[in-house]
Amino acid sequence: MKNKISITSIASLSPLGSTLEETWKAYQDKDHYFSLKEINGSETWVAPLSVSAKELVDKLRKSDGKYKKLDNSVLFAMVASRLAVAKSGWENSSEFGINMGSSRGATKLFEEYHAEYLETGVSSTLSSPTTTLGNVSSWVSHDLGASGPEISHSITCSTGLHSVLNGVAWLNSGMSNKFLVGASEAPLTNFTIAQMKALKIYAKAPESKADSVTERSRSYPCQALNMKKEYNTMILGEAASVACLETGVVKNALAVIEGVGFATEILKHNTSISANAICFQKSMKMALGNMNSAEVDAIVMHAPGTIKGDSSEYNAIKEVFGDVMPQLTTNKWKIGHTFATSGMLNLELAILMLQKNKMVHVPFIENKSKERNLRKILVNAVGFGGNAVSILISKSE
Repeated sequence: MKNKISITSIASLSPLGSTLEETWKAYQDKDHYFSLKEINGSETWVAPLSVSAKELVDKLRKSDGKYKKLDNSVLFAMVASRLAVAKSGWENSSEFGINMGSSRGATKLFEEYHAEYLETGVSSTLSSPTTTLGNVSSWVSHDLGASGPEISHSITCSTGLHSVLNGVAWLNSGMSNKFLVGASEAPLTNFTIAQMKALKIYAKAPESKADSVTERSRSYPCQALNMKKEYNTMILGEAASVACLETGVVKNALAVIEGVGFATEILKHNTSISANAICFQKSMKMALGNMNSAEVDAIVMHAPGTIKGDSSEYNAIKEVFGDVMPQLTTNKWKIGHTFATSGMLNLELAILMLQKNKMVHVPFIENKSKERNLRKILVNAVGFGGNAVSILISKSE
């Protein structure tokens, strides 16, 4: 990578909260943040936004008549972007670029408008503009008054970290010196969840109401990083997360991006990834560059809670790091898979762990790696089709 890049702020709306303080506090408990919701006639595990995050979204929606017709994915992104910019000190500047992504985009509105069309044969006036992917970055740019380039994209579940890649590329090119990057996802809708269940990867809900209390309080419905699980346990969550990037190492940096990597699998199936995740091996090696892999203290894994997804990434890590394994963790056991935003939430967790010098472990997994000071953390994400991204960050001195 040509120059190091500073992360001067990061903000999110997630099941864990709407501030870094609230989020870190939530990471300190061993509870999961799932709840059961009736979807398509059956109880389904989901991870909705926290109460504080929902309040911020509702406040924004009511603040302007134009916002009432926007999808949750757009509103989530706008709120998270406001929070990130306020922390970065960019409030009085408009000279920054924006790259926001989403895997599914305006799921709620698209499903509503499509149902309306099937019933009436007529489409509403706003059905196209409010479900177009470009809505995410364009509304964020409008809300913040940014004058730099605005980009929207969708690269499945690695979309958020691809936003970071794009931001790094723009900054290293010299065409910009500040970039707002992130992702937003609001996938807790009937059709989206039906799609995941059709893939046979979704976690099963308790079979009865009596079981649900036990399930909710004593066990973990998403078994991310459990290599001995015998069934898939992925659960969807909703979230948005946004980071502010600046060229070089600046004084107020939360963390520094030292390396980035990316790779794509050769497709054998629409959702395929090889047993040893060749894409992850390549992306992690690219992010490490010439650095000794033993310097990496921890990896925040993608680990979606599926048998093949978890094991292939773990195998890739073993191939790259050999006998000197970093400490491994994931947050999907706690907040589920937020599609495009998942990589950004991984990045947020890595930044928090660096700042606090404290690992956040998966409570039902035995930690075999030696505890050590956290100075360098690798962050992973991958999506359907094997689009892997790895970001290496270090503690800002």
